[in-house]
Amino acid sequence: MITLHKMNGEEFILNANHIETIESRPDTTITLTNEKKYLVKESKDEVVSRIYEYYHKVLTGFK
Repeated sequence: MITLHKMNGEEFILNANHIETIESRPDTTITLTNEKKYLVKESKDEVVSRIYEYYHKVLTGFK
């Protein structure tokens, strides 16, 4: 699970396992496997970084 922000500043938690694509057009758009889309304030690189951090914690058992 990663924490992101909608364009209106509202914080939400997204299950990284359901992300299909991340695009910059120029806003960052995340498409889930169920075709639902989210526009977020974070850059594409920041979203990818948070996904890596999440999986690192899951695989190492780090909290």
